[in-house]
Amino acid sequence: MEKLVSTWYKDKSLPENYIFPPEKRPGKFSVPSCDAIPVVDLSKALDHNRSDIIEQILKAGKEFGFFQVINHGVPEKLIDDTKNVFQEFFEMPAEDKASFYSEDPGKSSRLCTSSINYHREEIHYWRDNLRHFCHPLEEYIQHWPTKPDRYREVVGAYTIEVKKLGSVILELISEGLGLDSGYFRGKLSEGILLSVNYYPPCPDPSLTLGIAKHCDPNIITILLQDVSGLQIFKDGEWIAVEPLPNSFVINFGYALQIISNDKLKSADHRAVTNSNNARMSAALFINPTGDSIIEPAKALTDAENPPIYKAFQCKEFLMNYFSMDYRESVLELYKRQA
Repeated sequence: MEKLVSTWYKDKSLPENYIFPPEKRPGKFSVPSCDAIPVVDLSKALDHNRSDIIEQILKAGKEFGFFQVINHGVPEKLIDDTKNVFQEFFEMPAEDKASFYSEDPGKSSRLCTSSINYHREEIHYWRDNLRHFCHPLEEYIQHWPTKPDRYREVVGAYTIEVKKLGSVILELISEGLGLDSGYFRGKLSEGILLSVNYYPPCPDPSLTLGIAKHCDPNIITILLQDVSGLQIFKDGEWIAVEPLPNSFVINFGYALQIISNDKLKSADHRAVTNSNNARMSAALFINPTGDSIIEPAKALTDAENPPIYKAFQCKEFLMNYFSMDYRESVLELYKRQA
């Protein structure tokens, strides 16, 4: 517990083992915000504008690997309640969180700090992290935190609604790519993990990171953020993704890039800190199950468009992803030889 940033950060300078080498530091905290990041109004997918919405999503996947979604159907009150519960959790006294802290990455529910590779790291990340599996809910909810008292009730309802949103988005992507209806149902989207990040105010945000540059390994990520801190790397520079009221950021993962045979892409992104406010973000990762086979969809390949990647089992891919220092190079392991 004494390793959690939230237990010791107040009134202290930045420790040496949180200071990144110059080439990896974020430098100036203020980077340009990008007004061009697509904002998709999902309510329009229910009427005659459905094809336009699909086109917007696919264009976002090709150009950015990200978009923000509004009018998505997840109740605003539920979103606010969920934010409040997460904040309450991280602000609880250390003794109330102690039973949930674990350094065992194999646990389905746990509180930790920095990353799952904490003991291998020379430099740590300025974040605490709460993560647990969510589907099927009745199997995992019994392992979730019992404090705050309403944690299981509120977060359980939230994960159900956000999973539904993910299913809607994946169905639109499937339709846009020309895949069969329901292509992403079942094993390709049943590994649901919630990862809640807490970034306390930092004494010098220019020297450290909340999360380093990376791409997600999954199908899609549905991110809830309360204050600015998410940045994506595009055209050689970092740009900020400013949170919109009652919105989610949708991030395309490596698995979707592979299934689409590179028609869609996963974008590099990172999280920075700030000196004034604590930041909370909650990422719902929609993953394939470990025994799923990931490969380019056969409907998207032919003699003129051969598969770029070979087939592989998801759990093998994840093992390689988390063991590599430079995760973006993991795709090279699975590319077919020309």
